[in-house]
Amino acid sequence: MHIDVVPNRNSRPAYLLRESYRVGKKVRKRTLANLSSLSDEQIGAFRAILSGRKLAPIETLLEIQKSRAHGHVNAISVAMSRLKMPALLSTRRCRERDLVCAMIAARIIAPQTKLATTRWWHTTTLADDFDVADATENELYAAMDWLLARQERIQKKLAARHLSEDSLVLYDLSSSYVEGKTCPLAKLGYSRDGKKGKRQVNYGLLTDARGCPVAVSVYAGNTADPTTLMPEINRLRNDFGMTRLVMVGDRGMISHKAIQTLREQEGVDWISALKSGAIRTLIHQGQLQLGLFDERNLFEFTHPDYPGERLVACRNPQLAALRAHKREDLLQATEKNLEKVRARVQAGRLRGQDKIGLRVGKVINQYKVAKHFTSDIEDGSFTFTRKTENITAEAALDGIYVIRTSVPPTRMTAEDCVRHYKSLAQVERAFRTLKSIDLRIRPIHHRLADRVRSHIFLCMLAYYVEWHLREAWRELLFADTDQAAKATRDPVAAAKRSESAMRKVTTAKLADGTPAHSFKTLMDELSTIVRNTCRAPQADTPPFEILTTPNTKQQRALELVQNIQM
Repeated sequence: MHIDVVPNRNSRPAYLLRESYRVGKKVRKRTLANLSSLSDEQIGAFRAILSGRKLAPIETLLEIQKSRAHGHVNAISVAMSRLKMPALLSTRRCRERDLVCAMIAARIIAPQTKLATTRWWHTTTLADDFDVADATENELYAAMDWLLARQERIQKKLAARHLSEDSLVLYDLSSSYVEGKTCPLAKLGYSRDGKKGKRQVNYGLLTDARGCPVAVSVYAGNTADPTTLMPEINRLRNDFGMTRLVMVGDRGMISHKAIQTLREQEGVDWISALKSGAIRTLIHQGQLQLGLFDERNLFEFTHPDYPGERLVACRNPQLAALRAHKREDLLQATEKNLEKVRARVQAGRLRGQDKIGLRVGKVINQYKVAKHFTSDIEDGSFTFTRKTENITAEAALDGIYVIRTSVPPTRMTAEDCVRHYKSLAQVERAFRTLKSIDLRIRPIHHRLADRVRSHIFLCMLAYYVEWHLREAWRELLFADTDQAAKATRDPVAAAKRSESAMRKVTTAKLADGTPAHSFKTLMDELSTIVRNTCRAPQADTPPFEILTTPNTKQQRALELVQNIQM
């Protein structure tokens, strides 16, 4: 007897139990039963019986003792090995190095408190693979102290890897809020988290031209951006041994006052931008003629107020339209609220010049557009009008920005100056990754200043690994794989994705029809590769391990990790 499979065009095949018999010299078949109503497992059991195999309940042959997520841990472990992270931390293996490597991996997969991490990583293979299964939260804190003591040496190694003589260096400052009131670094300052009234710490990130992190520094929460610039310049020159470099920073970082100091630093060039007030002055003086933008969106000029500098004026029409639209929305929202105030005054519910003025000031400053309105306030009346001339003057600057640099034209074209300034977006991306659900640098719960520093440095090292993983997985993510186009496309026009990247965005699929991923969802898919610890109940044999067979997408992701280059 045997089982025949009879295909059906648009439905499940028919499964027939048949036997063969001979009539003369011919072999005939007759159907004994139709097995199509049975499940695939039951049909497989029939086949096993017909082949003479002995069947037994699966639980009597194999027992799974535990199953732990492994694929994402394996991907990070291989990436860290390719990046030589253990040797970066310490040339000799020690308990602290193992703990720091494990914390870096845990920060990428599931950023949590140290106590929660020691509870969580036993649900994956991370604790065993990094040999930290018996670690306590106090050991992790001690390992953070060990890491902080080695920070300068580690950052020197990173600089040697990614920064060469005359390199382009990107630098920016951000902040994260702190829970509690005892940390000496936690101060009130300009909050980039939008947490008014919350104490915070500031931290500056140095990266190479691609946005790969090299070093991080932590400052008190009330530290102004420009005051952090020279310490970073000195670090690059004295600690990292760079005699020539080009520092790229935004107009708040590389301010006019900071530039006066930079001019005294031999071998240090810079790229920054003018503030809106300085641009307005150039227009009023006739040095920056808006008519020149009729035929091109970029031109270079010089000005006696900026000796030894090149000024590159740019105009982006898309940015101009966006700012005009936003301004009009804010003006209309403010007018709507001012009308409510005027209605209250006319109804007699709000009287007195002081009270009316206080209320108007609160409304008119809500969206920072007070400069665009004029108001007439008396004890029993209130009127307001737009300052059309001010609005028109500001609108003339929409979409216009001016890059300023000390780099000579023989070393860098005007177009490249613009491209390098806009590459600061890579540092902003790093801050978003550090702060978001990926690495969750915030909120900071540590009470000691050194613990805050080590926490932020640990997060930077985790981002270093994640940055290389994202680069390796570009073809599987929504990211654009055509990075070479950045060097040739119009530096002023809004960045455009390649056709292949747009197809990934619009269809949410790759070229082979499989789903495109974000970094998080790809890590989640890899986590379904499980390491099962099994044993045979009826035999006196030690337990053994079985890994889930990777699917095509998982296999490709693991192959790409093997190709990571420093």
